[in-house]
Amino acid sequence: MKSDRGGKALGVRRKGREGVSQNGRKSVVNEENTLLPYLLDLLKGQSKTSVKSLLKHGQVFVNNQSVTQFDTPLKAGDTVFISREKGRVAFSHPQLKIVYEDDDIIVADKHEGLLSVSDSPMQKRTAYFLLNEYVKQINVQNRIFVLHRLDKGTSGLMMFAKNLPSQENLRNNWQKMIVRRTYTAVVESVPEKQQDTVVSYLAENSRYKVYCTDPEHGKEAVLHYKVLKNNAKYALLELELETGRKNQIRAQMEFIGHPVAGDPKYGAQTDPAGRLMLHATKLHFLHPATLQEMRFESKIPKVFGKIME
Repeated sequence: MKSDRGGKALGVRRKGREGVSQNGRKSVVNEENTLLPYLLDLLKGQSKTSVKSLLKHGQVFVNNQSVTQFDTPLKAGDTVFISREKGRVAFSHPQLKIVYEDDDIIVADKHEGLLSVSDSPMQKRTAYFLLNEYVKQINVQNRIFVLHRLDKGTSGLMMFAKNLPSQENLRNNWQKMIVRRTYTAVVESVPEKQQDTVVSYLAENSRYKVYCTDPEHGKEAVLHYKVLKNNAKYALLELELETGRKNQIRAQMEFIGHPVAGDPKYGAQTDPAGRLMLHATKLHFLHPATLQEMRFESKIPKVFGKIME
């Protein structure tokens, strides 16, 4: 069955008085009935399975109350509303957790081992794909928009936009709207200074490895670190990004001689936890629609603490 843009069904014989709103269809019951037969008669051309699906997904309202029971009794004068959008769908995935969502953004906590985004359209094991499928369950026209990435081996907080204006606002004003991005890392050996600022210039070679170079050939990258804890082999660092370059932390920590543990691509000699020991801990930003400051924090993985014992 085809629909026009306003959600009004074409070629449907209607039983009862009906109106169309931007988000669905409303009709008034003329005589006593039960809900499923009423819907089947109203939605001629749709299968019984598809009509039951409307009930299952919380898209049917009787007198402004969501109903899911197909045998709900109807009487003359009752209003039946069929929403174009599905009700709230629960999101569940072992490697990705939604920590905040509204009409403009999604903030998620990603496990290590899950790609953020893939350049291959066939790659489905990414945070982007999982969240895109999730919002499409609510409305097939929904989609999400990429704002930034976390490496596959990095865990922690990241966010996506749910509409193009939000994406453009955040991307075009990234340095102003991202108030704080803090990471926690376990690095090999202990830095001589308890806290310091690292300034270098980053470029990428043909093997897709980011490296430090001179100002003429690279882009400036600035990060601040502080030693939170250390033992004989490792140090637990808090890292504050002032710039957000690709693989910035990994490249700069290799550059100063303290590579992130579990990161052989960037000079690590040890792999104490079978993973890259880097976690996006704090994300503070200005909301793209309200400009209110939003603050989110993710707990440091337990394995980081165990290695520091």
